[in-house]
Amino acid sequence: MSATEPTNSSPNPDLRNDIARRWAASKATTPHLRAREAAEQLGISEAQLVDSQVGQGTLRLKTDWPAFFAALPGLGRVMALTRNEEAVHERRGTFEPASFEGHVGLVLGPDIDLRIFLSHWRFAFAVEESGPKGVRRSLQVFDAEGVAVHKIYAEETTDIAAWQALVANLAMELSVAPLVVEPKAPEKPKVNAEVDRDAFLAEWAAMQDTHEFFGFLRRHKIEPTDAFRLAEGRFTTRLSTQGTNDLLVGASSGGVPIMVFVGNPGLIQIHTGPVKRIERMGPWLNVLDPEFNLHLREDRIAETWLVRKPTVDGVVTSVEVFNAEGGRIGTFFGKRKPGEPELEAWRKLAEGLATNPGAPLAGAA
Repeated sequence: MSATEPTNSSPNPDLRNDIARRWAASKATTPHLRAREAAEQLGISEAQLVDSQVGQGTLRLKTDWPAFFAALPGLGRVMALTRNEEAVHERRGTFEPASFEGHVGLVLGPDIDLRIFLSHWRFAFAVEESGPKGVRRSLQVFDAEGVAVHKIYAEETTDIAAWQALVANLAMELSVAPLVVEPKAPEKPKVNAEVDRDAFLAEWAAMQDTHEFFGFLRRHKIEPTDAFRLAEGRFTTRLSTQGTNDLLVGASSGGVPIMVFVGNPGLIQIHTGPVKRIERMGPWLNVLDPEFNLHLREDRIAETWLVRKPTVDGVVTSVEVFNAEGGRIGTFFGKRKPGEPELEAWRKLAEGLATNPGAPLAGAA
């Protein structure tokens, strides 16, 4: 893990004050506007907006990730938030110690379960905001483009002394120059490879672990949604865009414990367990439970797929949700540990979402 703070090139010393003035004006007319939406309106990144408040309740933090992760378990109960453009995943609980192999890390806990990709972690802040319920404290991490990767919020029972010690240990000088974000990377061109369907499906059938799947797609230079279309009727079934709602409602009413994955290039956050209170509010489909919240823009779902992957433990079934550009919004599995077959109740629920489930895999119930 790198503990080196990135160097900003040619920062504009007046930029921070200019953004702060513009945000203050925006808040005067729309006081409840969230930082993410405010940044979009101002034509800047969210990280630049947060950076404009340095010295006014906000501190820039050194990107000493070993020290950062070492301190998190001592904070006690917090709320971990990870999002992409279409979904927000919030999980309350306590961090377990993180483990890393190079820039790839894991936090494996019953509450907070993360897959970390540090090459996308560039800027970090400690933020304190005053509101009607008192001071709200958060740790916020952004990528090189200034897009939020992960946020951690203090709860009522968080150890504030440990929180303040983390911040004091990593705080940069108030005089640090305004950050400079990189321009948005151009979209990678979609690969329209001519795939030998028979060979592709034969290799799919030979998989023994779900973790092989992304390497399998890379070898064939094919996007997930293209792969699912290629395998339709054999290993995959297209579902309606209502499928995510039906899945969550079915899991809730049937008491089926599930796994909910939401991520971005820098982090994947996972909830494992029941979902109970499911509500639609405008375009948002929500799980509103004490320990887990999910907020998903149902109107931005373009494709939903039922996917079956063979493993040494039997077929593993997932429901995978994508936007119009083929970007992954979220993925759902039944609660399962390696070495165990998936829950029959989960498979029944997932397969029941399809009016035409397709040909079952050998060995599937």
